[in-house]
Amino acid sequence: MEPIITHFTDTDLYKLTMCCAILNCFPRAMVKYQFVDRNNTVYPKGFADEVRRQVKYLEDLRFTRKEEEFMTRKCYYLPTWFYTYLRGFRYDSRWVDISQDAEGHLHVTFEGYWHQTVLLEVQILAIISQLHHTITGNLQKVDMKEYYDLTYRKATRMLEGGLVVTDFGLRRRLSFDAEDVAVKAFIDASKQVSTGKFVGTSNVYLAMKHDVTPIGTMAHEWIAGIAGMFGPQEANNIAMDMWQKTYIGSLGIFLYDTFGFKAFADNFSEHFARVFAGLRIDSGDELEQVQKIQQKYKELGVDYRTKQIIFSNALDTDRALAIHDRVKDRCIDSYGIGTHITCDTYGWGFSPMNIVIKLVAIKITEKRDFNDTCKMSEDLGKYTGKPETVALFKKLLHIE
Repeated sequence: MEPIITHFTDTDLYKLTMCCAILNCFPRAMVKYQFVDRNNTVYPKGFADEVRRQVKYLEDLRFTRKEEEFMTRKCYYLPTWFYTYLRGFRYDSRWVDISQDAEGHLHVTFEGYWHQTVLLEVQILAIISQLHHTITGNLQKVDMKEYYDLTYRKATRMLEGGLVVTDFGLRRRLSFDAEDVAVKAFIDASKQVSTGKFVGTSNVYLAMKHDVTPIGTMAHEWIAGIAGMFGPQEANNIAMDMWQKTYIGSLGIFLYDTFGFKAFADNFSEHFARVFAGLRIDSGDELEQVQKIQQKYKELGVDYRTKQIIFSNALDTDRALAIHDRVKDRCIDSYGIGTHITCDTYGWGFSPMNIVIKLVAIKITEKRDFNDTCKMSEDLGKYTGKPETVALFKKLLHIE
């Protein structure tokens, strides 16, 4: 099979912004990641071998002058030295261990310097998703013109409903082509609808191809990694502090739910409330989370109506429109929508994959021992990490 990932920037922007922050703050940190298939999928025989070949292809990717020129124009917050780093970056397939057990379950782990391995996650997930849909024959069922039409109708409805929307769907997309036509459908619909707004896409390459804005700040791993080095009690505090020191007021949307709202709220000071432009809700009941967020801003003397809230918790059109109807007068709301945009395949008789890769251990330098870490969030179903690590962090955070 030909390479699935053929462009260095066919990745989410937040992997690059985190890479820059890691280099700036923790250049010697080393990490371990682990793949989790929440559906416990049984993969076809030989699937791991093909994933291994696809990861090997990543070694051929190069950060091109065209990509650098685009990012320099659109990503003004990234320092010049970071582009020097990207020009010299090379993937190494030896960082990644891939296997398949007798039952057909897939196992993927990778380990290395954080600033290098941080760039693997999204591309490996996209490889696994597209490869699975290809080998099972699902991809061949989907006509891309029909997929464009489906997405155009969806985009029109979202925009007519007043939504401000970003594509967040790279990691579990049906294929590169499916995400490409979906982004084009949103762009085309936005030209015909005067309400709402299509802000852009998290996919840097597709943002370049269609000349829209690449969108993203950080993932849970930024906070989880810091928790593994310094403990969960002050992880959000350190994460916010290091982030603002790296980007000096830019990229000011903080992902707060790595260890739940209370752990975040204990670290959220008036300073951070004013410095950061807003927060991203990625778990829990959205309306309950909005209420908690607004109460915290009120306690800190900050007008929550001036703050952005980005909703990104497995949204579809109906849910996003329902949330917007309830919160549009209470905050500056926008919506990061993923799989519903890039792998809405129920009409073709199959479902998207439910796969993630999470950072599970970290050490601040190569001379230290690894410490386990985890992610808890506001949804039990989104907990990742060893049960004993989750139990320890809950005890340290006084979570029942």
